[in-house]
Amino acid sequence: MEMTISDQAPELEPAVQAGDDPREFAHVLSAVHDAAMSGGRMPARPRPVIDDSWQRLRAVGLDPDTDCGADRLLEFDELEERRRRSGLAEVVEDLSRNLDSLIDGGDNILVIADAAGRVLWRSGSPRVLTRADQLGFIEGADWAENSVGTNAIGTALVSGRSIQVFSAEHFVRSHHSWTCTGAPIRDPRTGDVLGVVDVSGPAATIHPTTLALVHAVARLAESQLREQHHRRLDCLRAVAAPILARSPGPALAVDVDGWVAAVDAVSPRPRLLLPRGVGPGRRFFGTLGECDVEALPGGWLVRVAESTGMSTTRVVLRTITTAAGAECVEVAVEGPSGGWTHRCSPRHGEILSFLARNRDGATAARLSTHLFGVDDRTVTVRAEMSRLRKRFGGLLMTGPYRFADGVDVQAR
Repeated sequence: MEMTISDQAPELEPAVQAGDDPREFAHVLSAVHDAAMSGGRMPARPRPVIDDSWQRLRAVGLDPDTDCGADRLLEFDELEERRRRSGLAEVVEDLSRNLDSLIDGGDNILVIADAAGRVLWRSGSPRVLTRADQLGFIEGADWAENSVGTNAIGTALVSGRSIQVFSAEHFVRSHHSWTCTGAPIRDPRTGDVLGVVDVSGPAATIHPTTLALVHAVARLAESQLREQHHRRLDCLRAVAAPILARSPGPALAVDVDGWVAAVDAVSPRPRLLLPRGVGPGRRFFGTLGECDVEALPGGWLVRVAESTGMSTTRVVLRTITTAAGAECVEVAVEGPSGGWTHRCSPRHGEILSFLARNRDGATAARLSTHLFGVDDRTVTVRAEMSRLRKRFGGLLMTGPYRFADGVDVQAR
């Protein structure tokens, strides 16, 4: 009768049970892997989640002796764009803080990957990062299952569950000296997977409680994302309420992703599907027809259009002196249904003023040169532009950075 490594696959199944000898277990797994890859009789059956992964990878013809990872890196600009679009940037610091206990010893690294398995962020001691470098386990690398075999990032994405992968459970032999534990992070609004948080290190660092901790931290991150979403909608609702009260017809206030904060004379709904490239002006919405779109802080006012007229958004930048005697830029956004103002930090005011003077737009390098006198501070520029776009929604566009077409911008 065959020995069975694990006949059950509960939601949280550590690769090694408490009391097991990891070295002995790694030896068994190595024999199982060798037999599975050669088509021989396995001395034990791998866990179902591992067996399913191996079967998928054999079906696509992945070579267990392949070198993986480093030849599929993202360019820096694409990596920055993926970080921005991942939906995970707001919880990176919390994930790091909550998993410090696993990283502080210097043997493990923390990795955050997006929904496609691309490594977006990682942190850890120089010693373990150097070991990870040798595997190509670096920022921008493709760690999807079809690319690098069974691993806690790619296999968590395929299976949709938190998973721990130990030693020769990895499909690719060069990963057998490692253990990794990953948990998917889902968008609390839609249930879609945003990415994976992973803790990886030398195989000897395996511990059965790591899986429960990483899983719990991923759930906490989802809760934080939910709370942040609710706070943003509350802020948008507070600004939109008096504007909706003055609106001449049916209207909605939605955030930049179309989630509804408030409605007036429109049937309630959780989300409005936004047309591609939505911006101020008249746009067609599938469920509402022609609508006039105006900018709100962090979103849009969508008014069902009347038979004539067209919504125009005007942005006025004014340099004012505060009560403390400091100069700052006040941004006034005005539309047919009303307006709102926002006082910017000096840096944000300088960026907006520069873009107002250069309506064709500016690259991150050009903005870096304007702000800092050198063209290599692009990471800082992108971070600042991300914050500005959250505040001003679709008034600011990328590729290059610029005010949206059709917005009347004045600097005074």
